[in-house]
Amino acid sequence: MTCKVREYIRDDGSSPYKNWFNRLPSQAAAKVATAIVRMETGNTSSIKWFSGLGECKINWGPGLRIYLTKEDDNVNVLFGGGDKASQQSDIAKATKLLAEYKARKKSSNLTKNTLTSIKGKK
Repeated sequence: MTCKVREYIRDDGSSPYKNWFNRLPSQAAAKVATAIVRMETGNTSSIKWFSGLGECKINWGPGLRIYLTKEDDNVNVLFGGGDKASQQSDIAKATKLLAEYKARKKSSNLTKNTLTSIKGKK
């Protein structure tokens, strides 16, 4: 089973995921990119779900995490990431972004630019 992985784009055009990813050192970015490819191929075994939010744990270095939600059966929406040291604040940020995303979805304020493919990023 394959699925699409997309970044969440805020009303102001910013991407919290992209902002986080672009600050990563190259080796960490490669680990994150590999985790995304695994998600796209249906391997979600490293994702822990709670309150509609997923935390994909990457067992490398500082304990990288990617925060996401599942939109439907084949789309995962990325909100950002962090590491073990910033986990609590990262979860709080991702929870706020999830609430924002759901509110925009409910009010039909989602445009084709709300989600964007992550291919070719970095």
